[in-house]
Amino acid sequence: MPDAAAHEADDRPDQAAITILYDARFELHDTGPDHPEQAQRVSAIVERLQHSASLKPWLRWPTFSAATRADLLRVHSPAYVELLDAEQAGVKPGEHRLLSTGDTVISAHSVAVAMLASGAGMAGVDAVMHQQSPVAFALVRPPGHHATRERGMGFCLTNHIAVAARYAQQHYAIQRILIVDIDVHHGNGTQAIFEADNSVFYFSAHQHPLYPGSGRASEKGVGAGTGYTMNVDVPPSSDEHILLRALDQQLVPAMRQFRPQLIMVSAGLDAHAGDRLGALQYSDRGYGEVATRLKQLAETYAQGRMVWLLEGGYVPLQNADAVEAMIGALLR
Repeated sequence: MPDAAAHEADDRPDQAAITILYDARFELHDTGPDHPEQAQRVSAIVERLQHSASLKPWLRWPTFSAATRADLLRVHSPAYVELLDAEQAGVKPGEHRLLSTGDTVISAHSVAVAMLASGAGMAGVDAVMHQQSPVAFALVRPPGHHATRERGMGFCLTNHIAVAARYAQQHYAIQRILIVDIDVHHGNGTQAIFEADNSVFYFSAHQHPLYPGSGRASEKGVGAGTGYTMNVDVPPSSDEHILLRALDQQLVPAMRQFRPQLIMVSAGLDAHAGDRLGALQYSDRGYGEVATRLKQLAETYAQGRMVWLLEGGYVPLQNADAVEAMIGALLR
């Protein structure tokens, strides 16, 4: 586990740092051999950041706590939280089984690890709201954006970004939150949780066709949330230019009206060229350009406040390259 003390240069102001949320206990979520969602996909990022002479002085690594049951219940149904508890209790050490609601492996510590990951997102909110840093990046697993109110699926158990967004609203009276999802897969869970809510704007650019099949441009929210969901289809083999164009031509104009007070990012890295589960061709430079665009939005509307949470990304070295590029861009 990284040293919990802040790694900041003496001549650099605290507010210029980036908060990194990571805990070695994330490795206790055991998906079994050959599963794409392995601990190394996150530990490779951590190792890169800890050994980067140019980035390390800017980073602080605080400790944090797991989300509580009450935190989860702001997002998930009581029945689903009870199901997680019951199914986790039936898993023996060294055993792997599928969660009954979908394609998500659980082992002896998986639910506790997911709650710790949701807590990392909440700690990121605390860091930016208390001005410990303008940006927080939670390097968590398992991912979260496929988890709906009542169902875990797509490697996800609890929806970390949704839990953190509701926490920001309830504890800091944040009225308008933008969630940007750059994972290769559509974040169906996040969209479903907020689709009727005009206090959260959800934007996703994702490969189509691809799992889970949702996220068409016609999906714009329901009820009071109509117009607060924006989806962009990215055809297989595309590079990052479709995403960058959508940010410039669709999201930026929408934010002139919405004016977010906090920006949160589902930072999936599986759109990277060569990823195991996607067929897009994003480059490290492209990830850096995405970070630059979102930083500009945050500085315009949200006092620079951003909370990034890792989602997918299944080639460890590529994950490290992409995060290094994004953090480098955020520090410029």
